[in-house]
Amino acid sequence: MLSQVSIFAENKKGRLQNITSLLQKENINIWGSITNDSAEYGIIRMVVSNPEHAEKVLAEAGYLCRLTEVLGVELDDEVGALNRLLISLEESNINVDYLYLSFNRDSGKPVMVLHTDDVREVSICLTSKGYKVL
Repeated sequence: MLSQVSIFAENKKGRLQNITSLLQKENINIWGSITNDSAEYGIIRMVVSNPEHAEKVLAEAGYLCRLTEVLGVELDDEVGALNRLLISLEESNINVDYLYLSFNRDSGKPVMVLHTDDVREVSICLTSKGYKVL
């Protein structure tokens, strides 16, 4: 399983760049990210090279952050790979709260980062179906 840092940030010009600058200064690499916004605030979810340190640095800078367990599921880079994963999840009656794309730097394959209600149970399920869970 992976740890994801979720950052609650005011929806203002330059806010995302400020976050990435803080991470850059601490030599923290962003492996995958998704941003959801509203008129006033947004949630930035990131899988990074050092989530605990990222959370600490961002909190010290005044951002409200939390760590969440997510799954990284490696897929083949081919048409229908995501659809097959989603079918496997649906067949197992698993709901996905959200997902976003990253990639495995070692294999070069796409990795779908996903959040569910019970990441440990879903990890076991997907592994039993032949998926590589990071």
